Amino acid sequence: MSAPHDHLERAATDAETPVAIESAPPEPGRPVGLGLRGWLRWSWRTLTSMRTALILLFLLALGSVPGSLYPQRGVDPARVAQYFTDNPTEAKWLDRFWLFDVFTSPWFSAVYLLLFVSLAGCVLPRALAHLKELRRKPPAAPRNLLRLPHAEAFEGELTVERAAAVLRRRRFRVVTGPDWVAAEKGYLRETGNLLFHLALLVLLFAVGAGGLYGYRGNVLVVEGDGFSNTVAAYDRFMPGQRVTAESLTPFSFTLKDFQASYVAAGPKAGQPLDYSARLTVQDSPTSAPRDVDLKVNDPVDVNGTLTYLIGHGYAPTFKVTDGKGQVAYDGPVPCLADDQATYTSECVIKVPDAQPTQLGFLARFLPTTVPNGGAWVSIFPGAANPTVQVFPFGGDLGMKSGRPQSVYQLDTDHLKPLGAMSAQPAPLNVGDTKELADGAGKIQFTGVKEWISLQVTYDPGRMPALLAAAAAVIGLVLSLTIRRRRLWVRIGDREVTVGGLTRTEGGGATFAEELNEIVTALRGGAPAPAPDDVAPSPDTRAQEAGDAPRPEEPEQAGQTPEGPSGRDSRDGAHGAHDADEHAAPGARPDEE
Repeated sequence: MSAPHDHLERAATDAETPVAIESAPPEPGRPVGLGLRGWLRWSWRTLTSMRTALILLFLLALGSVPGSLYPQRGVDPARVAQYFTDNPTEAKWLDRFWLFDVFTSPWFSAVYLLLFVSLAGCVLPRALAHLKELRRKPPAAPRNLLRLPHAEAFEGELTVERAAAVLRRRRFRVVTGPDWVAAEKGYLRETGNLLFHLALLVLLFAVGAGGLYGYRGNVLVVEGDGFSNTVAAYDRFMPGQRVTAESLTPFSFTLKDFQASYVAAGPKAGQPLDYSARLTVQDSPTSAPRDVDLKVNDPVDVNGTLTYLIGHGYAPTFKVTDGKGQVAYDGPVPCLADDQATYTSECVIKVPDAQPTQLGFLARFLPTTVPNGGAWVSIFPGAANPTVQVFPFGGDLGMKSGRPQSVYQLDTDHLKPLGAMSAQPAPLNVGDTKELADGAGKIQFTGVKEWISLQVTYDPGRMPALLAAAAAVIGLVLSLTIRRRRLWVRIGDREVTVGGLTRTEGGGATFAEELNEIVTALRGGAPAPAPDDVAPSPDTRAQEAGDAPRPEEPEQAGQTPEGPSGRDSRDGAHGAHDADEHAAPGARPDEE
């Protein structure tokens, strides 16, 4: 009678009890990416690594190579134009990659800026970490110093104060404890390393500032002529990206005289002794003129703009009269030295205003002329007997074609010689006149002047770059010569243990010698006694006599006898643990 009732109760209970339904395992989700912040962090860490900085430095050096292989517009635009004429197809492709403007190209600027950012991101955090390290005290002494790479123990009376004084005299940073002394030395190694990299960073900044806000120009000035610091007055002007005509320093000068002295006789005859240019300089339009002697490597400084003497030569003066009797040219002609030993020079005279035909002259200037068989040569660079040999031409000089021409070259393709040409025409002395054939006129050699070539530079990054270069050398010397090391002294009952380790690779031998010197100083200057010279203790004598008691066995299974230093032998493990605990971050385990 109860069976149906029991079945009903079990059915009701089963209905109330929840039934577990097995579900399919969840599908694995897609891996979570780095995200924008993660990619930015990874990019920054990669950019500011030292490996990236070295790669960028190599790319910067590699990118500078085309600047020396191909002519640059900022240095010699005429050669760039000639390159386009000679190789039009190649020049077109080179110009697409800015190979005629390497140092102002976008890709070179990008490498330069990335190198600057990489060094800044690499060096500045290291500098902050080093400042924190400088403020940290040396770590406490480990328990067992004999486990360190360099250690020594001796017996003697030594106090903590005396040990600290010995180490301070050796310029260690010292921290003392109840029975120990900790010392550290060699922080200037990392300081020098950081100084080198910071100086390199400043050097890059200074060079970049000089390239943006500086300028450089060359000019040739003949005796009696002047120069004003304007763009139009330069023979060649190379400004920075941020330089304008208004940013030039408004100074001017006049070349009053130039003197060159040479060895007059002997085996060194003709060797230059001194060059000196007498200038009258006016620092500004309203300032009073001042006389200055300009010499080689002794520039004139006008408000940070430097004027250097870089060359000199002769500028003979001529008077050219054309076929109609009019003076078509009267003045000096700068000549380029063909022989530096005797200053035999080549000159070009172009007279486009001559009538009825244009005139051109090639001339050879001889400062000290002597006959040599059927020829004339110069034997001395000084103007002791100046003469000039003239080769006249007439015709179209091509100055109206629009193509740039050099003042030191004469294109004779469209010119014809005036008269019979000879390789060695009779030279003209000062005051002599040469009549030209076909009634084209005449030319007179009227005198000799000298010219100087100057380089005017303004570089706001010059002094910072110099200081940065000096700081880089100092930092490199410090990082290569100074060794980082730590040393501890633990004082027990008539037992002193000295241990240390070097934080610099390859400095173990030198540190071992230094440790021996420190141990000798801690002993009081006396050398350590040899093992055979140490007097035997009473216990030793008793053991030799056979009367010494045997050491007792430990009473407990876990007990260990004391070591030679009177401490538990387990202190060795604690000492190693303490050495690791007080080690500087980043040190290798074998060093610590």
